[in-house]
Amino acid sequence: MKPTIVSAPSGPVRWLALVLGLCLPLLATAAPERPNIIVILADDMGYSDISCFGSEIPTPHLDSLAHDGLRFTQFYNTGRCCPTRAALLTGLYSHEAGIGRMIADDGLPGYQGHLNDSCVTMAQVLREAGYFTAMTGKWHVGQNHGVSPHNRGFDRNLTAPEGGFYYPEGARAELYLNGGKIANDDPRLPKHWYSTDLWTQFGIKFIDEATAAKKPFFLYLAFNAPHFPLQAPPEDIARFRHGIYTNGWDKLREARYARQQAMGLIDPQWALSPRPPEVKAWDSLTPEQQDRFDQIMSIYAACVWHLDQEVGVLTQALKERGLLDNTLILFMSDNGGNAESGPNGRLEGAHPGAADSTVFCGQSWATLENTPFRLYKHFNHEGGIASPFIAHWPAGISAKNEFRTDSAHVVDVMATVVDLGGATYPKEFNGKTILPMEGRSLRPAFGTQTIARDALFWEHEGNAAVRVGDWKLVRRGAKGGWELYDMKADRTELHNLAASQSAKAGELLALWEAWANRTHVLPMPESKRARQNQNANARPAGAE
Repeated sequence: MKPTIVSAPSGPVRWLALVLGLCLPLLATAAPERPNIIVILADDMGYSDISCFGSEIPTPHLDSLAHDGLRFTQFYNTGRCCPTRAALLTGLYSHEAGIGRMIADDGLPGYQGHLNDSCVTMAQVLREAGYFTAMTGKWHVGQNHGVSPHNRGFDRNLTAPEGGFYYPEGARAELYLNGGKIANDDPRLPKHWYSTDLWTQFGIKFIDEATAAKKPFFLYLAFNAPHFPLQAPPEDIARFRHGIYTNGWDKLREARYARQQAMGLIDPQWALSPRPPEVKAWDSLTPEQQDRFDQIMSIYAACVWHLDQEVGVLTQALKERGLLDNTLILFMSDNGGNAESGPNGRLEGAHPGAADSTVFCGQSWATLENTPFRLYKHFNHEGGIASPFIAHWPAGISAKNEFRTDSAHVVDVMATVVDLGGATYPKEFNGKTILPMEGRSLRPAFGTQTIARDALFWEHEGNAAVRVGDWKLVRRGAKGGWELYDMKADRTELHNLAASQSAKAGELLALWEAWANRTHVLPMPESKRARQNQNANARPAGAE
């Protein structure tokens, strides 16, 4: 069949057609309007704890976001709760923002224990750009010093100053609504709430307020799951009890490792890190010991499973409101799996998993949570700083179910939301000079380009690292020796090249020392020096 030929118009109509002909292709490929933005942060979740990163824990809603979006395989946090939150919120390294350790004031610029006046939060920047800003969940960046979500840019907020609870009866349960403290049984709250549900419910409520105000929204949803003391509804725990975890950590690590390779998440040449000597072989345990460990991990898995269910509630709410397509959702964790309480973990209380119980996974199960990497929360080896990361934005990310291997970091989130939100990062704010962003926008990696960067840096309690390209220099404790790894060939950090590549190690060390002096890592407070070589496995049970 011959094509139909239409005569070209003449006169003004012809010029209109010409203009439209030139513009329509541009319109068809133009970027969508600036998106709504949701940043979801999990608490103490290991690299492999969701099923799209290798876990046996079913997480269908996070998997769906990954299937319709991107997974970053080399995304990093800072290895600890408060510093990660400071870096995420501000786009600065945590010491620059004043939180090099936790929320105690150690009397030095990098260790003030709260967000300082040299930084701004994502909420402050996006609010200036016309966004409705909201937060629910765990704050933990200095409310004990008067720094709260309400005075750092969040229009609406239901938050906990520090976390450490799941039920209103919890010993540390403390809530603030829009800047004011409220009772745990306040009539504006659901009866006998569970925190994972509560944060989601109020997040949706705040989204509705943003819609009513006809504004794009920014929601920071900071779950406190699956942080200790592990607590979950009994029916959730029953899903896992006397089931998969009776196979033990040895077989389950091998199974996660195999799934990670099969899905293309990790390179097969990266050997599975060996079980640490402190962790016993599963088959050497008595049946009673195995049952106890099964109960511990069943409660942890229930916390992760329930978090995923609430991600499903959130995404369904966005769908129902016609908001999902142009909402950028970023999901990550604040540090690796947590070895606190040592190899035996903790299982205390008449009804483990209930509000009056205390449950810690401990080192043995944390070794599973961080598969295939070494070490845990607190440390700057991959097990402490590698995070699962998902980016979902149907209107802005055309790639589906793809991996991105660019090295990325929580400091990049600020740069990303400034870029996509059409915001201006300030040089001054409230009369104070603001430090420049340290991160890079992830926008190029949402397409087919790479993220241009020079280096990434870490320091926490003397643990330290620098990564440049495929090279990583890392140490365990301030008195530990520096180790050098080729991350392309050996991301599980099993072959230390510091001796054979001493020039490269020296080059990276010089970069780290310059960074440490520039960003207030140095000098370290005396109280920190006393702690910096402390083994995380021996930390007090209530450590954060």
